Amino acid sequence: MISFIGPFLWEVLRPLPLPLVINRRTRELYYEQDGKLYHTPWDGITAAAYEFATVGLYYGRMRHAALEVLMHRYDHPQERVIVPLGLPIGKRLSMQQGFWEYLRAFMDNGPWFDARGRHSELPEFNLSLVINKRRTSLSLDWMLLKEEYKANNGKNFLSATRFLLLLSGPLMFPIEIIQYFTYDVAKCRSHRQWPELVRERLRPDGPTTRLIDLEREQGPNV
Repeated sequence: MISFIGPFLWEVLRPLPLPLVINRRTRELYYEQDGKLYHTPWDGITAAAYEFATVGLYYGRMRHAALEVLMHRYDHPQERVIVPLGLPIGKRLSMQQGFWEYLRAFMDNGPWFDARGRHSELPEFNLSLVINKRRTSLSLDWMLLKEEYKANNGKNFLSATRFLLLLSGPLMFPIEIIQYFTYDVAKCRSHRQWPELVRERLRPDGPTTRLIDLEREQGPNV
């Protein structure tokens, strides 16, 4: 038990890398690396999407696609970094282009929008894009099993793959509960780790001035 609790507490309590944050209120992106704050305004953002491939001895040739944005360090605009918007592994260029259009719809027409990216007052379409919705593998497999049962009128609906997934579901359940708990702890802690400049802009009643506007107000010495 101690051999489990020790590493678990270490993973939960140790400093975690902060996620890239997209702020729709101020229309800008934030990123932190090695204690340095980077940002870029959404309007006029520089982004690139491209495909590449890797070749391995055991998996052969695998295609990937990256989506990256250019950001600069706060108060040091000459220091720039290229930040990926998610992992590129196993993705296609069309997937990254679709994700970029999703971000554009969110920033320009959001927070809720319809299937064509137009503004909507209801969140139904956005919620339909959430596949997991905090379900465990066991509950998700059970839901899919019931759908297959109805689709086949109760005949020959239980495949060998689905049966094995149902058997493994109870074994994976504790792991997924720990995963959700760790995610919640990391999410709560990340709010406190951002600089005050970012935290106040993430509040609903916070300032709407962008960080680049603050840099311009400080003059040419930035």
